[in-house]
Amino acid sequence: MLEFIIVPFTNALIFIYNILGENFGLAIIVFTVVVRLATYPFTASQLKSTKAMQDLQKTKKWQQIQKKYKNDREKLSQEQMKIYKEKGINPLGSCLPTLIQFPIIIGLYWSVTRALASTPIELLNFARGIGLPNIAELIPLNSQFLWMDLGQPERLVLDFIPFGIPVLAILVMITSYVQTKMMSPGTADGQGAQMSGMMNIYMPLLMGYVSYIYAAGLALYFVTSNIVSMLQYVLMGRRKSSDESGTNK
Repeated sequence: MLEFIIVPFTNALIFIYNILGENFGLAIIVFTVVVRLATYPFTASQLKSTKAMQDLQKTKKWQQIQKKYKNDREKLSQEQMKIYKEKGINPLGSCLPTLIQFPIIIGLYWSVTRALASTPIELLNFARGIGLPNIAELIPLNSQFLWMDLGQPERLVLDFIPFGIPVLAILVMITSYVQTKMMSPGTADGQGAQMSGMMNIYMPLLMGYVSYIYAAGLALYFVTSNIVSMLQYVLMGRRKSSDESGTNK
């Protein structure tokens, strides 16, 4: 288990929880923003690589080689790599931040699970890993946030509907889809476009399913992280446009 990530994450969550008046939902939101800001250099690299790919695939040269070598996949790949090299673009530059996210997600999930311990043994194990001096006064933690128990899968129960609505899971799917579409490098060839389209559908569905079956605290992290990521992408685009406008003057 990733103890070197889980223990600091749990301590950070509880510290934020303590200073925010013991509101675990707000603690997760603030913690997510802090994590996104801390990993911003990686995110910026991903966003720049994605934007460069999007701009490249709109150029006449790129579109010409797509048509010229559409029946020769090997030659097409060679020509694409030449253009990448000419432009100084790493086609794998958008993958690293995604790989970094996996241990963060795992660490957060186990941090939330530990923080919302319910049995005496779980509470004891949880308290042993926390460095805060007043931890005995904080546990068990208040897991209620709005209508949800953050330690359980989220459902919104309404009197006039016979089943619970997984609001967070739906929000995760929507924001994941929008984020994936925004940050997809795009591709001009049919096969690549088909693969990209499949990823744009399957990834949000997978994230939504995880949010549906696991603790609401994790789903809250997903939603917050997606929204922050989209805001970063929009702000980077505006800053680049502003810089280009200033250069052209």
